[in-house]
Amino acid sequence: MNYRQDRSIFLHTVLGVPLMLLVAGLATLQAQEVDRCGAVVSVERIWDRAGHNAFTDLIEWEGRLYCCFREGSGHVPGLNGTVRIIATGDGANWESVALLEEKDVDLRDPKLSVTPDGRLMVVMGGSYYKGRQLLKREGRVSFCCRDEGTFSRPVPVVIDAAIRTGTDWLWRVTWHEGKGYGVVYQPVSAKWGIHLVVTGDGIAYTRVAAFDLPGKPNETTLRFLPDGSMVALVRREGEDRRGFLGKSLPPYKDWSWIPIDRRLGGPNFVVLPGGRLLGGTRSHGSDGKTFTSLVRLGTDGQCSEVLVLPSGGDTSYPGLVIRDDRLLVSYYSSHEGKTAIYLATLRLEPFLAK
Repeated sequence: MNYRQDRSIFLHTVLGVPLMLLVAGLATLQAQEVDRCGAVVSVERIWDRAGHNAFTDLIEWEGRLYCCFREGSGHVPGLNGTVRIIATGDGANWESVALLEEKDVDLRDPKLSVTPDGRLMVVMGGSYYKGRQLLKREGRVSFCCRDEGTFSRPVPVVIDAAIRTGTDWLWRVTWHEGKGYGVVYQPVSAKWGIHLVVTGDGIAYTRVAAFDLPGKPNETTLRFLPDGSMVALVRREGEDRRGFLGKSLPPYKDWSWIPIDRRLGGPNFVVLPGGRLLGGTRSHGSDGKTFTSLVRLGTDGQCSEVLVLPSGGDTSYPGLVIRDDRLLVSYYSSHEGKTAIYLATLRLEPFLAK
């Protein structure tokens, strides 16, 4: 099954002139389509088959791009969510390669990584609902081997018994020097638990350290700097809701934290050549409207917006891949009416400029 969106969104700029959206009939966006850094090559809608298509991630594996996301009937159940994985070799024609589903379980927020032995791995939340009441949550993981080409049936991840609760969410795994690191958050009380964990096999996770953060910390992306230090970007849902940026040296037990001057949603970031940090997140305007943007992250807590993508309403959860001289960004948005999956192709060079 091949899929190519006939009505692609192409954005152009000449000598830094603000962009105009050239597709007739496109709904009014919640955010301005302004390419302030001259980076945008194209933005295309790549999937919209389900009633609600959301919560993306993106990775390059074995010379192909893979994008994963949740398919469902809405942002929260209705129908329990499934995880769709699509792939492309040429960047234009996308093919569905897997649909992961489990009876009576809402699968959510899939995140991709490549294990040290070369398998493609996807972790996801697994929520059990009675109507709209959450009963419990336990993560799932699935693997794809290059020789077999199919994803395994999702199995539960095993969280360290010392920190395990009934609502553990392992949100993303990042591999470094043979080990996979992730953050488990636990929205079970007034003070949400949040822990750094480590795995060798992608299934069982041992506690490394607790993150001592106020304000209901939750979704967290981890990346590594050339010196081996780990950086964490953390979303918060309490107090002023602004995110935190943390840094730690091996063995990653002691952390220093600084608040950043922005509220986050579906936070992700990459380490650019030269060591600067570029993030993608849901941004919130002063008028309450939401959109997906790319931001520069500073170790002093500065968070400056550099590009607003065509987006609005129910949106965000970007996947980020650096491929040659391009930055590829998957995300979801409802600015055209239906919540759909998009891929932005951007020139990398403008993000490297100081």
